[in-house]
Amino acid sequence: MLDADLKALSKHRLDRAAQTLVTAKRDLDAEDYASANNRAYYCIFYAMRAALALTGEDYKKHSAVIARFTELYLKTKQLPVELGKIISTASIIRNHSDYQDFYICSIEDTKKLIENAERMLNTVTTFLQQQYKA
Repeated sequence: MLDADLKALSKHRLDRAAQTLVTAKRDLDAEDYASANNRAYYCIFYAMRAALALTGEDYKKHSAVIARFTELYLKTKQLPVELGKIISTASIIRNHSDYQDFYICSIEDTKKLIENAERMLNTVTTFLQQQYKA
């Protein structure tokens, strides 16, 4: 049986991921591609943290969140291993968009990033809903 506080934290992080996806789509519509990339990445990041919340784990570094999520959920095939590519691509695009002065991400790559963030969110949501019932 899941600890009620961990379950609540997980749901809160999942809600935050969903809200961030809405913001990514709004930024895309406003042609603010760098912000859309950032928000799409954070949707993915918050979804990973939602899953990790059930274990009571949290990390300050993004790389640690990614590594632990991969170890617990992708390597064990509890979640599709293809999510690993989505995570790594999102991380690269977000870092370039946020920190490289002259980086330009194509509109198509931004759209794909948002689609992948939505796929990640839906997959993790379905998984977590099953965990909440267990």
